[in-house]
Amino acid sequence: MEKLYNFINGEFVPPNSNQYLDVYEPATGQVYAQVSDSNSDDVEQAYQSAQSAFKNWSGLSVKDRANYLYKIADGIESRLDELAEYESRDTGKPISLAMSVDIPRAVSNFRFFADYGQSFNFEQELTSEVSFNKINRSPMGVVGCISPWNLPLYLFSWKIAPALIAGNTVIAKPSEITPYTAFKLGEICKDAGLPPGVLNIIHGQGNTAGDALVSHPKIKAISFTGGTATGKLISNKTASSFKKLSLEMGGKNPAVIFADCDYMKMLDTVVRSSFSNQGQICLCSSRILIEESIFEKFIKDFVQRVSELKVGDPSIKETQLGALTSKGHFEKVLDYISIAKQEGGKVLTGGNAIKISGRCGTGWFVEPTIIAGLGNSCRTNQEEIFGPLVTLQSFQSENEAIQLANKTEYGLSATIWTEDNEKANRVSVQIDAGVIWVNCWLVRDLRTPFGGMKQSGLGREGGEEALRFFTEPKNICTLV
Repeated sequence: MEKLYNFINGEFVPPNSNQYLDVYEPATGQVYAQVSDSNSDDVEQAYQSAQSAFKNWSGLSVKDRANYLYKIADGIESRLDELAEYESRDTGKPISLAMSVDIPRAVSNFRFFADYGQSFNFEQELTSEVSFNKINRSPMGVVGCISPWNLPLYLFSWKIAPALIAGNTVIAKPSEITPYTAFKLGEICKDAGLPPGVLNIIHGQGNTAGDALVSHPKIKAISFTGGTATGKLISNKTASSFKKLSLEMGGKNPAVIFADCDYMKMLDTVVRSSFSNQGQICLCSSRILIEESIFEKFIKDFVQRVSELKVGDPSIKETQLGALTSKGHFEKVLDYISIAKQEGGKVLTGGNAIKISGRCGTGWFVEPTIIAGLGNSCRTNQEEIFGPLVTLQSFQSENEAIQLANKTEYGLSATIWTEDNEKANRVSVQIDAGVIWVNCWLVRDLRTPFGGMKQSGLGREGGEEALRFFTEPKNICTLV
């Protein structure tokens, strides 16, 4: 059984504790690897490596740093099929999704920030009648990046790439549930000739390795993507040290469907936005709000489409929904289905665990589930479930739709479906979410700010926002 080691100072090293965690394949429920169970000693070792590498790395030109990012992107792309297989096995997602979205996006993340970093204004000059001001944006030093289990390499690279191009050295911790592609990224960085210590990858649990990373007194910033509860813990732990924080957290995203939408385009997209990656994307639509006049028609058509989705072995290209990523999450989703029933919800389709024949007979599969008849204030409509479960609610007016959409502690994203541009603009402005898609979903220009409001986030990622986060501005003022 393969052991996944930490990547420190350009080498793969076992954890200081010599302890390991089992890594499960969700589709089978079986252990297939072991990953380092790191602690504060490993984090300190990584810090010393990153700190030693910082001066030389930050001293390179942006173009030279970009060249390393291009090489890493090329390395990922050259191993796309292999990495997609690892990602599918690690997460339970369909291999078709890993091949078409996850791994290509990781390639794009490195290439985008390599390009964007060379056009970013790290220096700015301002002149007035009395003074000349030069504003420098400098790398911070050693920074920490923590990514979740649902889009492992996709979101890992989304944090690492801007931190590196800005001149920082990085200690990155992937989820211990899905560590394989992060482990392989170490190989790719080594093959690309990335100088030792520039990127260090520490594996382990959140309450040990993660805690040591966020609590380290000399790590300058933490970029985190994950659940809101964990984000709150990080915020509390770092408050006294005044670390710079970027927290991308949970969501309870509404899809607001007006009767004047392009109905077939909407239907196709909402099926995808509800159940892609088994609903395990922070941007998935989990609350579907439908104008009363088309409510019954939508129920009929949506239920039919969803009931036809193919749930099965993730390694088969025809599979549309795979397994949930961990046993604990599988049980959580089933618990929420029970809660929804107790709250008076009616299951229109799905609602059960599935036994898949063949090698996946003991895997963690749940039917795509649609529930109607619930009030907006119930737990099912208020708490993040993060699985293949959506609820349906109707509304009668534009104002009611906005109120329903906003009546949650989250504010990550929303989709709005209408052919009336003025209405789309009115509703977009009034919905409290960091990302609004009108007549589309998951269309991403990597230059745009990404993040949420309320309990969904602190700060923004992407483009200029990411490079500003990973740098410190210094103003140098002289008299004219």
